[in-house]
Amino acid sequence: MSEITGSLSTLALQKFKQDFWGVFSFWFIVLVGFVSVFAYVLAPDNSQHANQMHLSIHSKKPGFKVQMLSIPSSIAQDQSVIDRLFFGKKNPASEIPISAYRITGNKLLYTEYASDGLDGAEKELDLNNYPNFNKATFIKEQTFIFGTDKYGRDLLSRILVGARISFFIGFVAVFISLVIGIFMGSVAGYFGGKIDAFIMWIINVTWSIPTLLLVIAITLALGKGFWQVFIAVGLTMWVEVARVVRGQIISVKEMQYVTAARALGFNDFRIITKHILPNIMAPVIVISAANFAAAILIESGLSFLGIGAQPPMASWGAMIKDHYNYIILGKPYLALIPGFCIMSLVMAFMLIGNALRDALDVKSA
Repeated sequence: MSEITGSLSTLALQKFKQDFWGVFSFWFIVLVGFVSVFAYVLAPDNSQHANQMHLSIHSKKPGFKVQMLSIPSSIAQDQSVIDRLFFGKKNPASEIPISAYRITGNKLLYTEYASDGLDGAEKELDLNNYPNFNKATFIKEQTFIFGTDKYGRDLLSRILVGARISFFIGFVAVFISLVIGIFMGSVAGYFGGKIDAFIMWIINVTWSIPTLLLVIAITLALGKGFWQVFIAVGLTMWVEVARVVRGQIISVKEMQYVTAARALGFNDFRIITKHILPNIMAPVIVISAANFAAAILIESGLSFLGIGAQPPMASWGAMIKDHYNYIILGKPYLALIPGFCIMSLVMAFMLIGNALRDALDVKSA
């Protein structure tokens, strides 16, 4: 049996490798996952939530360059390397866009950048407060590859940090849906009778409520926030998994290997977990890939409505909400870039789901 299972797994892997779009989607998802984990290492703005605001350079086009004066924070840094790596700097240096500067004695005289082209008043910085002053570290030319948003934040950094929410909500939501869905579907399909009727009633009631409305209701009950959205999305996606698992178990529970397991005196829990579930996981894996894509879309919709991830947290859906009116104001990239990111990630999960479906289809082997 193990040799047969191993050979089928090998055959499925070979079929999957032959699907160009499936393999491409897999590596794209791996890349997004890497970016999500190490977003603050890759992002030019490594402050928490990439939230450094420079209102004087708001809504600048991609490739915009400006000289940036970085003044070290006077608050002592008490963050560990790991905390800074995964959650960003709590007390980053204060950044000031400048158009001109000069050093006179122990004074740094600078003129702040003005978006209207008019130079402001010249300000000074006492260099005696910074004994380690080095012009190369205090003043640098900064390039905003994706431009800046309406608050003057680096759009590229917000995109990179925002990938974390869209990517991890898929994992958490799918995990919750698998735990609940496999349990409910297994119990309903294996025992049948009144238990099956009761669980199917719960599934049908949950299924009849529009997903977005159910997520909104759960989110409002749990409160607005990061983890609340993850849990709310997961609690609405289990019904599809439960229906698939129930149907699969009904079709295989009378097969010879299950009957043999009963004859050997194995209990129901062992029969379900050790004998039935390993043989019906193929369709569950496929539907999980689709649920990943659905979770990303639902989170984006909630953030667009303002009940998802809350400011200043970076979220692709919230970024579209903040800038969708810029589409008709000549700066459509502010909304199109996060929209394209959502579309790309959702499409990758859908393509890998299709590739897994074809690879795990034993009838076409």
